[in-house]
Amino acid sequence: MGDVLTARRPVAKQKARLDFPPRGFYTSRVQDWSSILLASVAVLFIGIAKAGFGGGLGMLTTPLCVLAFNQLGKNSTYAIGVLLPLLCAGDAFSLWHYWGKWRKENLKFLLPGVVVGIVLGVNLISWLAAHREDSTRIINQVIGIIAVLFVIFQLTREHLFRAEGAFQPNHKLGIPCGVSMGVVSTFAHGAGPLGALFLVPQRLPKEIFVGSTVLVFTWVNWLKMPFFVIDRTMIDLPLFVAHSMVNADTLSMSLKLFPLVPVGVSIGVWMNRRFSEKRFIQVVLGFLFLTGLQLIFNFDLARPFR
Repeated sequence: MGDVLTARRPVAKQKARLDFPPRGFYTSRVQDWSSILLASVAVLFIGIAKAGFGGGLGMLTTPLCVLAFNQLGKNSTYAIGVLLPLLCAGDAFSLWHYWGKWRKENLKFLLPGVVVGIVLGVNLISWLAAHREDSTRIINQVIGIIAVLFVIFQLTREHLFRAEGAFQPNHKLGIPCGVSMGVVSTFAHGAGPLGALFLVPQRLPKEIFVGSTVLVFTWVNWLKMPFFVIDRTMIDLPLFVAHSMVNADTLSMSLKLFPLVPVGVSIGVWMNRRFSEKRFIQVVLGFLFLTGLQLIFNFDLARPFR
């Protein structure tokens, strides 16, 4: 009996060594830290973009956050919900800086369509969640496609707006443009190119153009808020999403990330004075294009760590 017990002890020790650390322990730690870093960088980009550096740089925020929170086991709507309060905070900084330097008549042409687009967007998200098991994958692909199209738009915008003469804004073009902005902004907080399609042809002075963009998207983001907070468990109407996208869970994460918004604004102001915006945008567009492809095709980025 003693010989049998003696023979078993080395086996038990060997088994203990094999079980620790658990399989995938280091891979999961790398993924957690990379996800936190990715989300932090994305939120910094909100502030940098709101400081007026990098043009449509803020478009990079949603794709990066979706990738980051997907790695942490969260779905795309969680990332969208976390970002909305942060975008509203960033808008407040920009609105103060550009106060009064805008063409407010653009609001009356765009906002009626924006509200319709937001309602369509939240209902489409609800329908996907209820009827498609792969709803997160589909939303990821939509966000990825929007990111890739944004890069193409940025590279071709100078050719698109070469027509002579200033465009006079009107409801005929403003309402369909607003509907598109509402849908795309609901899915990806990325309606910047659609706003530019309406504002750039007006040939506004640079500061008035930036201020008008800030004003329009401040309204767009705040109009989204009630549709992201209220769901059908609170008010049973088809206007609202089935499950709220801004809730206690997402707000907790938003509060943790919020300090990075003013930090990003400060970085943006500093970069405005010291770096070439054109070269920086080229790097960002390349990164955004790759991020969009990742969301569309879902490459296995964790493979090198296994």
